Amino acid sequence: MKPSDDQATRSVWQLTEGTPAAFPPLEKDARTEVCIVGAGIAGLSVAYLLAKNGKKVVVLESRGIGAGETGHTTAHLANALDDRFTNLEKVFGADGARLAAESHGAAIDRIEAVVKEEQIDCDFTRLDGYLFLAEGDTRATLDKELEAARHAGLWDVEMIPRAPLDFDTGPCLRFPRQGQFHPMKYLHGLAAAVKRLGGRIFVGTHAEEIEGGEKARIKTRDGHTVRADCVVVATNTPVNDMLAMHTKEFPYRTYAIAFRVPKGAVSRGLYWDTGDPYHYIRLQPGSETDEFLIVGGEDHKTGQKRNPEDCFNQLKAWTRQRFHPAQAEEARWSGQVLEPMDYLGYIGKNPGDADNVYIVTGDSGHGMTHGTIAGILLTDLILGRKNPWEKLYDPARKSLRTAGTFLNENLNVAAQYLDWVLPGNLTSLGDLKPGEGVIAQRGLSKVAVYRDDTGGLHQMSATCPHLGCVVNWNRAEKTWDCPCHGSRFSCEGKVLNGPANVDLAPSVQPKEEASRK
Repeated sequence: MKPSDDQATRSVWQLTEGTPAAFPPLEKDARTEVCIVGAGIAGLSVAYLLAKNGKKVVVLESRGIGAGETGHTTAHLANALDDRFTNLEKVFGADGARLAAESHGAAIDRIEAVVKEEQIDCDFTRLDGYLFLAEGDTRATLDKELEAARHAGLWDVEMIPRAPLDFDTGPCLRFPRQGQFHPMKYLHGLAAAVKRLGGRIFVGTHAEEIEGGEKARIKTRDGHTVRADCVVVATNTPVNDMLAMHTKEFPYRTYAIAFRVPKGAVSRGLYWDTGDPYHYIRLQPGSETDEFLIVGGEDHKTGQKRNPEDCFNQLKAWTRQRFHPAQAEEARWSGQVLEPMDYLGYIGKNPGDADNVYIVTGDSGHGMTHGTIAGILLTDLILGRKNPWEKLYDPARKSLRTAGTFLNENLNVAAQYLDWVLPGNLTSLGDLKPGEGVIAQRGLSKVAVYRDDTGGLHQMSATCPHLGCVVNWNRAEKTWDCPCHGSRFSCEGKVLNGPANVDLAPSVQPKEEASRK
């Protein structure tokens, strides 16, 4: 499969989103009240709610609307949280767990309200969610989660004998009034609403420097400057932060496959098992006679899987074993999940920065509701209004109860720097086949080398420009992935995911190698 500028894989949303509206790049300096960096669900939710409250907003997006992680989600809308209420109660107490459930529930309500008010055709629907046991797990897991969910105020959660699926899941928890939608259609509707409300959206505009202060200053790669009263960095992981936040959240790749199934062959609902990593399932409308069964899972630390293709294969095998109606595979893709060390994301003022710089990050697999919470909470903070969730999501918060996770994850990061003392894994570039990439040794330097389908070589520094880790080649998606903090780059070295905010540096090809090509 020929890689695009983004990834070699494609999501089901790319197959079904239609033709989105076009937005121009920024071509001159601008002034606004709030500048938002990133046009995913977090950035556009903030922009929409601020514009609804009369604020002047500018949105800067490096690639396209939803081109980041919103376009790579499976779009579950749930207050049944992946990290479980048993864990949240241990860290934040019953009151904190209640606020977490309340905020994610309020996010689903807000999405539903926006869909109705703006008349966005995005397949939004309410449906039940079901948490069932993974193979080898026991009912005690569900008993404890049911008790914790009720402590968190979810009194309508109940234990039922099995989920409404063809295979016997055994006992499961039913979470009523969850939701789902088409994330890209929703984003296009939000973008149109922002524009109608006077907001300005600039696509193909990379924010390269972000500074707070009395007047925030955002400089683009093309040399233009946006000045604002405050700035919101909504780039999945904050590209304006070098270290502090990246020691508190940890990047994981998660995988998804969409299969075509006859309409009605699988009962409508959201489904999750209790495995670690867990599996997650939903349906998406297709044609009049069929629909898409979307199955996700097989998570691992970004850049630390030798062959990510195995993840897709294992996911397909798991699905085929349980969902016999699954027919042709229509799409496969992966996404980046930022796992915070204490289970809840970060929304608020950027620690150690000027008071007018805000971030949203660490969605822990709930990007659609987390991004919507950011819209609600950051709008309140910027407008000087009280919000009951402010302390819960404060990026500066600390927790001794998760110190073990903090230590283990950061020791894992430190171990990745050993790649500097290991030899490259290719001695002759002539051995590199089209469509493949490899890390080569050139003196004391590591070089990332990719051979395209025409045979041409693309050579760049293998050093991640964030904090100097050596990137690894991702065969499944034709990308270079940093195993330390999750930065990702296209096969030609263009930055796709932060915290890096610039491309891999070019590497000059020696004349003797060019003559042997």
